Parts: sequence; C-alpha cells; structure tokens
Amino acid sequence: MRRIVFALSSLAAVAAPVYAQGVVIEAPNLSLPILIGLALIDSINPCVIGVLILLMTVLLKVGNRKAILSNGAAYTAGVYFTYLIGGMTLLTVFNLARTLTAVSQALYVAIGALVLFAGLLETKDFFWYGRWYSLSIPAGLVHMVEERASGAHASLAAAMSFGFVVTLIELPCTGAPYLAVLTLMSQGGLNYVTALPMLLLYNLVFVLPLLVIIYLAYKGMEMKRLESLRKEHRGLMRLAIGLALLAVGVWIVTAVADVFVPLVLFLSGAIALMAVLKYVFKV
Repeated sequence: MRRIVFALSSLAAVAAPVYAQGVVIEAPNLSLPILIGLALIDSINPCVIGVLILLMTVLLKVGNRKAILSNGAAYTAGVYFTYLIGGMTLLTVFNLARTLTAVSQALYVAIGALVLFAGLLETKDFFWYGRWYSLSIPAGLVHMVEERASGAHASLAAAMSFGFVVTLIELPCTGAPYLAVLTLMSQGGLNYVTALPMLLLYNLVFVLPLLVIIYLAYKGMEMKRLESLRKEHRGLMRLAIGLALLAVGVWIVTAVADVFVPLVLFLSGAIALMAVLKYVFKV
C-alpha cells in the first residue's frame, strides 16, 4: 500500500507543475530548473551507469590507474559529443517539421505518446524489474558492448570510440528523456542558437555521474560494491525516470490537445493497476 501511495503521489507531484504552466494549446516554456532536473533524472539511468562500471572494471584489471582517469574521461567525452550532435540534429528536424502546423502537431502527439509509453514501461520496472518488455540494451548487442569494453583500455581513441558506440547502442534504454527534452525545445520555438547552450548544459549534467564514478574508481572504490548499489536501487531509478517521462509526456501532448485531466486519470489508474496486480494478486 505504501508503494501505491508513493507512486501515485509522486506522479501527482511531477504532474502538478505541468498543469500549473497552463498547458492547453500553449507552447511549453522549458525553464533552466526543469532542464537540469530532467538531465539529472536521465543521468541516473541504470544502463548508463552499468556500462561505465563495466569499463572501470576492465581498466582496474589492467592495473593502470592513470588510464582510469584518462580513458574514463575519453569515454565520457565520446558519450557527451555523441549526445550533443545527435540532439542538435534531431532538433533541426523537429524545427523543420514545426513550419508545417499539421505535420508538427501530429509529430508532437506521436512523440508524446511514445514518451508516455516509455514512462509506463519504466514505472513497470519499479514493480517488476526486467519482466516482460523493458527499456534496455538489446540482448543481441550486450556481447558487443562487453567486447568493446575489453578493448577500450588500449588508447584514448578506443575509449572515446567506445563511448560513441555505447551511446548509440543504449538509445532504446536512455533515449526517451532526451527525446522529450528536444521535443519541448522545438515546441517552445527554440532555434539552433538558443538551444545550443541549453543542450551543452543538459549533456554536462547528464555525464556528471559518470565523472563521479570514474573518480571513485580512481580512488579505489570497489566496482562490485558500486554495482551492488546500482542493482539495489535500480527500481527506484526506473520509477524516477518513469514519473518524469509521464509528466513530460503529458506536457507535450496537452500543448497540442486539451486532454490533461483524462490523461492524468488514465496514467494514475495504470499505476494503481500495476500496484494492485503486484501486491494484491501477487503477479
């Protein structure tokens, strides 16, 4: 029961500010606190943290402590610039679509629905982690990630390349929050020049936990302990991401259509149903 109340009250807490923005047929105003908050939530994704822990484990086995800092920084740079370039590219596409009202509204509703679906999947993992379908690295690519991680210690270029490849592979797991932010930017009419500083900041916040983990590995923290903490709290990580996605998804959709109340009622009912299935019927 406490988990039911916690999940529903959390959804209300993140949805209320959206409603307060006056979301009926209005362009969203993506403020700096909201941008930073979404970036922080995006940064705690278990997929992102798990791959970095794998890389740090490889570097520790090699025994070169300096490589932990240098190659770890190169890997982080690869992640950062891949996200940045990808973000600017997608925003350009969205802004081109924005010039055609009918096309842009259909696109925003479709993206909003996708973000809401991703939010429900992430929230599902709070109750049943990894069961059925989850937003994760495709099983067929996990082995590729492990192989590339084992070679990332060879040089800075190899580590940066690993960051680039991993960012693309992780997109099914990590892409929804970033897609939501880019959509809000486009709906708000941000052009290339005004969006660039915000994307620079977003991606800096996104990689901050990676830098912290690299520093902890350099100072001698056992990666097994960190991996244990990640597994222990990954359900809560997923819930935080899921609730944020649901709130932003509502924001995106209701900027085009006045469906705030029924949409929030539907999402609240979906979360309540998950909780009942989990704790009452023991599914």
